[in-house]
Formats: sequence, C-alpha cells, structure tokens
Amino acid sequence: MQPPTSPDAAPADLLDALRTDLAAAGFTVAGVADLLGPVASAALHREEPVPALRVTAASGADPRATLVRAMVLGVPVPASRLAAALPALGVEGAQRLGLVTAAGAGADDEVRALVDLRPYEAEDGAGAVDWWIASDLGELATGGALRTDHVLGVGGASTTLAQVTVRDPRGRTLDLGTGCGIQALHASRHSRSVVGTDVSSRALAFARFNAALAGLEALDLRLGSMLEPVAGERFDLVVSNPPFVITPRAAGDVPTYEYRDAGRTGDAVVADLVTSVCDVLAPGGVAQLLGNWEVRRGERWDERVGAWLDASGLDGWVVQRELQDPAQYAETWIRDGGTTPDRDPAAWRTRYGAWLDDFASRDVEAIGFGIVVLRRPASDGPLLRRLEEVTGTVRQPLGPAIGASLGAQEVLRGQDDAVLAASRLRVAPDVTEERYLRPGDVDPQVVLLRQGGGFGRTVRAGTALAGFVGACDGELTVGQIVGALAALLGVDAAGVAAEVLPAARGLLADGLLLTA
Repeated sequence: MQPPTSPDAAPADLLDALRTDLAAAGFTVAGVADLLGPVASAALHREEPVPALRVTAASGADPRATLVRAMVLGVPVPASRLAAALPALGVEGAQRLGLVTAAGAGADDEVRALVDLRPYEAEDGAGAVDWWIASDLGELATGGALRTDHVLGVGGASTTLAQVTVRDPRGRTLDLGTGCGIQALHASRHSRSVVGTDVSSRALAFARFNAALAGLEALDLRLGSMLEPVAGERFDLVVSNPPFVITPRAAGDVPTYEYRDAGRTGDAVVADLVTSVCDVLAPGGVAQLLGNWEVRRGERWDERVGAWLDASGLDGWVVQRELQDPAQYAETWIRDGGTTPDRDPAAWRTRYGAWLDDFASRDVEAIGFGIVVLRRPASDGPLLRRLEEVTGTVRQPLGPAIGASLGAQEVLRGQDDAVLAASRLRVAPDVTEERYLRPGDVDPQVVLLRQGGGFGRTVRAGTALAGFVGACDGELTVGQIVGALAALLGVDAAGVAAEVLPAARGLLADGLLLTA
C-alpha cells in the first residue's frame, strides 16, 4: 500500500477535478451523515461498519454511497459506479493520483481503494474548516492489524489538539510529528509559514497530498526525529501530537507503530519534549502538545509533570483530562493496533501481560492524559506554574480561552497590587451567579460564579468577593470598589484588599473578569 501520488508528480488539473467531484457528490461531513442516518453514523464512529454497509448497499447509484463504500469502508466497487461518482477525475485519474487500483479496464471490473479519503470539518479558534483528508486504510477497511508504518487519519487526539491550539496570528509555526498533516493545515490559516516534521516519509507524503488537495501552498515538510530537523531555528508556535503511547520495550511480541510509539521507555518522550522545546521557541512563543504521563506509587501526577516544567525554564500550564489504570490503558492501545481477544486470543493475552509487567516494573499505578501548554516569557517575572485536573465537559474550541488566559497572565505578571487597584474590570458576558439560601434566610450560604464557556469553571465566592464581582461594570476602579465594600461591611479596607485582589487575579487569568 503506497501513499497518494506526490503533488509534485500529480498534474494540478487532477487535484482540481478531485475537489470538484467530491464537492459535487455531496461528499461532506453533513452529506455523509445525511446518507447514513444517525444509527449507522454512530456505529461507524465506533468502528462498526455493518450498518453503514447495509445503508450504502441500498443507496444504489448515490455517489456518496459509492465514495463511502470505496474510500471509507474499503469495499471494492464497480468501475462504472466510481466513474459516475467522480465524473471529472474518472477512474484513470484516480489511479494516477494513487487513490485506487482497478482489476481491469471494463466497466464492471472492480476498483479498490488504496487510501482512506474522507471529509473533515472542524471548528477551531480561527473559525470553521472544511477539507478532505487522506490517510492509510484502517483495520475497519482492511480487516487486519495495522502495519507498523501506518499513517493515521484524524482521530480524537488530533481533533482535541486542533481545538485547544491558540489561533492568533503567528510568524513561524512548527508541527512536530505532523502525520497526515492535519495540524499543519490548521496552522496554515493563521501562520506566515509552517514547517512540519515526521520520522515517516510515508506520513510526509500524505501530508503533502492533503495540503495540495486543500488548495494550500506547499508546506515545508522535513524528515527527521523530534526537533532534529529544526535545530537552531526559532518558532512562534509549536504544536505536537507526539508519539506519546507508553509501550512495553522488552517484550518481543508487542508491535510498535510509528504514529504512536517513539521507541522510548515509559513517558520519556513527553518529558524530553517538554524540557527541550525551549530550544526552538522564540520569545513569547507558545508550545502546545498532548501527552501521557505515568503516576507512580507514592507520587502525585502533578509532582512528576511539575518537575518537567521546572526543568523546561518556561511558563507551564498542564491540564489533566483523563486518568486510566494500567489495565484500561493496555486494553485501549492493544485494540488500537488491531489485536482483539476474539480475533487473536493468544496475542491478546501475551500483549496484555507484557503491558502490565512493564507498568509493574516502574510501580506505575495510573496513566494520565492531558494538554501541555508552554510559553517562553516575553518579560521578566515569576514563571507560570499551573497543573490542574479538568475531567468534565469543556466548551470547544478552547484555543481562544487558552490564548486569552495566557495573555492575561502575561499582563498580570508585570502588575503589582497598586496597578491592579487602579484598573477597571468588568464581568465576562458568559458568567452567571448562583446563590443558595435556606428557606427564610436573608443572606446566601453559598455564592457560585459559573463560567459558561471555556473550561466552564465554577468559583465559590465569599461575601466580599461576590460583592466585588457584582460591582465590576467597568465604571469604578478596583480600589474604589474595595473601599466601598470595606465601608459597607464595616471592616478594614486592607483586609478586603487582601481577600479580593488575589482572587481578582485568578478570575482575570481564567476569563471570568475582563479588563474594561
């Protein structure tokens, strides 16, 4: 199985014809969902093809059905059906692009897809995107385990990273471990130039094809491991969905996959990236990556990851989104490679045991997954250290909220209490207040400030803080509000300031308060 033909070797008119045909066929996320219906769509999302196979078989000559069967489900289709679905490109053109192979030249001869090609829609901090993304056919289409140099399409981790990435204008952006190129495509919309690196030449071929199909100018794609291809260069934004999966190294029967395994023991690849990305970050530059980390016996997750942040010399903000025990983790990634207990029970047991033995050798009790945000400060001051667990629902895309928080914290870094007291603040429009009182009480026992967007944070406020936030309408300064509260409550203004000002900094950093 080969990647699509390089855009350098593929005539531009073939790519134009493919784009035209896919759009005309309604081969979009909405179009495919409309064809399949909610039941088959949901099943396909769970990697269960049977409902989609039944729907598309009953859909006759609908070009969407032909394209889903061929390019997503991996089912051979008659050449005449594919020609009707791709009238401008034709079967021969699809062959020249390396998308399909044909059993013969007849109209009834079967045509089989060589790649997975499917529509992609997403909403990031810069707005909506609508592309088609090519990658290797998965086990759903091939019916077997993945090849070790498999090039993954857009998965849940890819979507998460795209949604949490800051999207303000950037000069140079680096997509480290670009894979099929999805992060580089997103970055191209708000970056002057984008460099993508990967250890897989096959992955770079897919990335090059996807960029050309999206109508983007050629990306600067480089072959090499981690930061080696960009040594000595500086970037304003680094994004990475690195090969962070923790895989047993001593067991010979456990396959490794280029797209997820870095060949390192434990969580060393994430630790190394966190501590070395400072070498390529320009002042004010931001790095955002996903990762796994081990939680070892007698150690909290934030102690281990916090030590990485300390060694980085950068501002650091880590959000742990999920925690799995070793058995859950092993099951997830053994299945991801295409091994299941019903398909190959002996391999399943052997690999399961290898994963458990590997974790036990390092006293690993759990494995965390989350988002790491790093920044080279543009000004002097104490480094940001924030490690938190947010496992609930968040409002995507998070990129704007993360960018706003980083900006607020950079401003707050240089502000003493006198400067803050002279500023005017207002409550963010998505913040609501909840009060809980016992029947007959005049004063509430609990006041909650609840954020509707971003991380959806909830802050419990005391009497002074609740009164302070309620008065933040952009008219009075922070100091004036503090003085008024002190008079109203009959207490010393310094005591109110000691309670309110640190809390106000936190609310500004989290976006519940904004500068007026």
